[in-house]
Amino acid sequence: MIDFKDLRYRLEYAVFRLLELAILALPLETASSGSGTAWRLIAPHLHRQKRVLDNLAAAYPETSLRERKRIAADMWENLGRTYAEFFHLDRIVAEGRIALEPFERFDEIAHGGPFVVCGLHLGNWEIMSQAGKRFGVPVTSVYQRLSNPYVDAATVKLRAPQYEGGLLPKTPATARTLLKRARGGDGCPAFLADLRDDRGAPVPFFGRPALSSLFPALLARATGLPLYACAVYRRPNVRFSIRIEPVFVPQTNDRDADAAAGTAALHAQFEAFIREAPEQWMWGHRRWD
Repeated sequence: MIDFKDLRYRLEYAVFRLLELAILALPLETASSGSGTAWRLIAPHLHRQKRVLDNLAAAYPETSLRERKRIAADMWENLGRTYAEFFHLDRIVAEGRIALEPFERFDEIAHGGPFVVCGLHLGNWEIMSQAGKRFGVPVTSVYQRLSNPYVDAATVKLRAPQYEGGLLPKTPATARTLLKRARGGDGCPAFLADLRDDRGAPVPFFGRPALSSLFPALLARATGLPLYACAVYRRPNVRFSIRIEPVFVPQTNDRDADAAAGTAALHAQFEAFIREAPEQWMWGHRRWD
């Protein structure tokens, strides 16, 4: 009996590998610009465009529809470029296309001991791991498994070398592992924390409550480790800059209130990052109700 679900997964995987081979055969800047152009032309005609425009209208009510469509088109191009650049990460690093701004802050943080860091889907977020690698910091990252197991295994294989502390799936067991490692000083937990978490708490984000994970703030509070927000900005000619900012997590007798306050502070910093380059953030996910 034919397993049509597995057949579909295998066909998707075959397309994934063909695209990978095609992208790797091209020069970096050609692959990035070509993929970005393709996404700019195709994606605005797909169903996710409506959510992008609705989210932009709520976040920037003062903008015109024309301006929101421009931001959306730039966003799709950024996502297309990010997809192609994923296969060229080694070259991006080798060619010195990443700047740390300011370098001194990263140096101070890296030599100050373990910490918790949260990134967001801005610019090319896969670049974020390079800050830790440059200073030899064993960053341990968490990823969301893809529905296609073959594509998931392939992407994990590509991503894992970027995280010296390991790349772990998002599971309850991983949460316990991260807590143990953080308490033992064996790694620096890293998260992409800007997506919706239905089990999280509502915190202000662009003027509306957004369900957000409390775990990073809880982890920082439980271990006493500092919490940082990190962003990667795209610059011209396939270059990037990485920024990092401290996030205050209270330490009072009210654990839940401390976690909520720390999470709100984290998302306030995320919002500040996004407002600097709204066209580089991924507006297409269901972030608000």
